[in-house]
Amino acid sequence: MIDFERQRLTMVESQLRPNEVTDTRLLAAMRTLPRERFVPLSLKKLAYMDEGIEVFPAIDGAPARFLLAPMVLARLVQLAVVEPHDTVLDVGCATGYSTAVLARLGRSVLGLEPEPELAKAAGLALRELDIANAEIVKGALAKGYPEAGPYDVILLNGSVPTVPETLLAQLKEEGRLVAVVRGSANNASQGKAYLFVKADGEASGLPHFDAGARPLPGFAPEPSFAF
Repeated sequence: MIDFERQRLTMVESQLRPNEVTDTRLLAAMRTLPRERFVPLSLKKLAYMDEGIEVFPAIDGAPARFLLAPMVLARLVQLAVVEPHDTVLDVGCATGYSTAVLARLGRSVLGLEPEPELAKAAGLALRELDIANAEIVKGALAKGYPEAGPYDVILLNGSVPTVPETLLAQLKEEGRLVAVVRGSANNASQGKAYLFVKADGEASGLPHFDAGARPLPGFAPEPSFAF
């Protein structure tokens, strides 16, 4: 039988701590949440490997969907500085693992997912884990979910060519958005982790570290924000 508890501890000690993840609340969340619950049955034994895991295949030209690698997710969440009073929008939540992590840190979390099967799986996982301060909604990722905004924190679960103004507009004053912005179409899975902060009604972003993440669907390649 696979010792998932030991694998979680190993993930924290060998992937997160050595890569500058120091937030104690975040480390505790990822040390205790069962990531294996959020991956396909056939891949449960790989739930804690240090790379992204495919959770939904490519269909009709849309890219396959992946959970972010644990280290990339942890560093993005840490960069966003999620406080206990924060409302969070989790864009591209897939099976809901990132939503569950964020729910341990913020006041409320909304997971946005366009694929009905993934949205259903995410909602079921959150209910089974008794995570009451998070819910899943369906919708186009690039449009965000303004109906429940504005948000203190927005997390993009994958790489994008640019961050749309439609998402930045859904930040509160002093709100933060974190995303992996890829450098070119030739290497869609590699980019820079950006932190955007809204001040005086305008959001500006700066790169913080190199990061690998699979592309999120529905984001146009045309620039909509100048860095």
